[in-house]
Amino acid sequence: MNRLNIFLLIVVLGGALSAVSTTNKQRQVFIELQREQSQERQLQQDYSQLQYQQSALSRTSRIEQLATSNLKMQPVTTGRTQYLIYDPATHKAANASMPPPLPASAPPARGAKR
Repeated sequence: MNRLNIFLLIVVLGGALSAVSTTNKQRQVFIELQREQSQERQLQQDYSQLQYQQSALSRTSRIEQLATSNLKMQPVTTGRTQYLIYDPATHKAANASMPPPLPASAPPARGAKR
């Protein structure tokens, strides 16, 4: 009977230690989950802030302001617009030799992919 009591005591102590160990692991996992959720919220906040900044930087009025102030560009007016007319009869391409066309019934070269 004495050996049975010692055996049962060891089994109970082992079960208790196992329960404590499992509870500790569960707490560590829960703390890690809380950290990751906090980081996710921070990243979501950063992402929405970046989207807002992108929309602010890509506004047409801001681009126009930068073009006029930094690049010294001016708006287009009809008085300053120049139209170019291309007449293909008077202009011929220089040094534009074209290879002769291949006959339609010619078999493909050896090793050529189809």
